[in-house]
Amino acid sequence: MRPADITVTCLYFVILLAVTLTMARRGRSAGDFLSAHHDLPWWALCLSLVATETSTLTFISVPGVGYTNGLVFAGLAAGYLIGRLVVAVWFLPLYIQGRMNSAYQYLGRRFGHGVQRIAAGAFLLTRLVAEGVRLLAGMLPLVWLLTHAGLPVGRGTVLVAIMAVTLAYTLFGGLRAVVWSDSVQLVIYLFGAALCVGILWSGADGWHDAWQAGRLALFHVRPGGRWFTDPFTPAAALLGGTILSVASHGTDQLMVQRLLAARSLRAARMALIGSAVLVGVLFTLLSLVGVQLWVRSGGASLSALGFRSPDELFPHFIVTGLPAGLSGLLVAGVLSATMGSLSATLNAMAGSVLTDFGPVPAQVLDRLAAVCAWRAGPLFPARALTAFWAVALVGVTLVLGEGAQSAVILGLTVAGWSYGPTLGAFLFGMLCPAARGRDAAFGVVVSLAGMAALMMLAQRVGWVIAFPWLVPAGIGMMLVPACLSMMFSSPRVAGGVDSVAEK
Repeated sequence: MRPADITVTCLYFVILLAVTLTMARRGRSAGDFLSAHHDLPWWALCLSLVATETSTLTFISVPGVGYTNGLVFAGLAAGYLIGRLVVAVWFLPLYIQGRMNSAYQYLGRRFGHGVQRIAAGAFLLTRLVAEGVRLLAGMLPLVWLLTHAGLPVGRGTVLVAIMAVTLAYTLFGGLRAVVWSDSVQLVIYLFGAALCVGILWSGADGWHDAWQAGRLALFHVRPGGRWFTDPFTPAAALLGGTILSVASHGTDQLMVQRLLAARSLRAARMALIGSAVLVGVLFTLLSLVGVQLWVRSGGASLSALGFRSPDELFPHFIVTGLPAGLSGLLVAGVLSATMGSLSATLNAMAGSVLTDFGPVPAQVLDRLAAVCAWRAGPLFPARALTAFWAVALVGVTLVLGEGAQSAVILGLTVAGWSYGPTLGAFLFGMLCPAARGRDAAFGVVVSLAGMAALMMLAQRVGWVIAFPWLVPAGIGMMLVPACLSMMFSSPRVAGGVDSVAEK
């Protein structure tokens, strides 16, 4: 790695920590640690949302997809925009006007704490495995990148180093630190992607060749019968992408937590819609990098260029195709993508435990601090849980490392396991006034079991379902048994526990 690249990368970390710690000094209570007193600016939340939903895999993989499939990720972003419009109109008022700290508090108020805890537990399990998978898969190109840049390091070393730095500022400033660090990190790799497009910009002949080869198409309009296995058909991208976005940004605590930190409903809506536009810009830039690399190579196949995977394409360009200094900036961008999603996950998981499972976790941690004679303070439970989830994530990532191939397969489907059942519970409560807590709990449990069975069966027989369709499948699996329970259950409970829970 050239001296200029090392200087740029180190300077990035210094600026990141300085900005983050300076902006996060206001946090002095558990409420601020988890919600930032609901006073963060909309534009910072917008940047944080995009940094949270993207990761190292996004930054590394989308150019490879652009090389082989063109601008299909930009087409997928159109579905994301529609879904966020739905969330902004129907879901955000439920959260903002109720001054909630968790997406699952709505389910608790509507159906009782049992359904709230089931949904929160599914979120914690899903996020633990999904982030572990994302860390594992993200370490592979990152280690390759650092090794070929002259810094030979092992995957475990990189994992622990990234976790230590991320945990430090997350523990210090909570959600406020996470949002401001996300903002800095997104600007870095968005700027880096734009620079790559500028460096690779090709003339009219190159764009004509890309157009003729279909590399500028937004969708796969002739999927060849693969309507439910190809995620980039118009139906999958627009309809499936819309439903996926409603689930992720309307019911997943990882995203909803940022929206709950907004100063008003209007600010939350601006952050949400702005994030849809910004993620579309990011997907387009990264896809254009892939298309332009295809033009530069004369349309050669990846195997002809010596790459075993599309994910090797962009790291190779970062190391060999950029001038001194810019290569270091892109390495910082890759690290930023990893840290942005990781810090958000740690804070959201700690917040969900404290908010959705009642005061018991905080009381247990306070007693532990008293027994150990620690001067814990009000932030101790939140910080202790953040550290716990950091250790758990490292452990899960290392365990998954024993079978990298199965981990990658799991990573493609694990998020869809809980999205559909949880969104189904929200829709059940919003659309069915007579719905009761026992009906919702039955539907969520059945759908979680059904989705797990579907994914295991699909993996065993080698059948692949496109990720945008997993959420509609989960919604159907939740609503059907919930409605049947409501139809056939005894009406005598309508005035009992369920009606009290709904109040």
